[in-house]
Amino acid sequence: MSEKQQRQVKRNKAQGRKVQSRIAKMIGGKSVGTIEGQDISHEIWSIEAKHRKTFIGNTFMNQAVKNSPEGKTPVVIVHTLNQRFEKSLVMMRYSDWEEWFGKLNGGQMLYEKVIS
Repeated sequence: MSEKQQRQVKRNKAQGRKVQSRIAKMIGGKSVGTIEGQDISHEIWSIEAKHRKTFIGNTFMNQAVKNSPEGKTPVVIVHTLNQRFEKSLVMMRYSDWEEWFGKLNGGQMLYEKVIS
């Protein structure tokens, strides 16, 4: 690997750690990197944090938001060919997630919307 490529890898890893730490702080988790095999440790979730320049999921979410009737939460469910449907991925915007589950900072969960 060239010196330029090595510098780029270091920058990418540093950026990834920065994003991971920010997400951990947002949800009241702890950024653990590769220590535990998960990026963020949380009381009830095991989180793998990703940071991308572009992501096709944004296109899917934009369509869900555009087509979502007033008062409904847009959600994207992605099924992959030849995979069991139970393994489909569910995606929603963080702001909607926070609205459903409450402010997660400090690990406090609010379930009013789910229970009511």
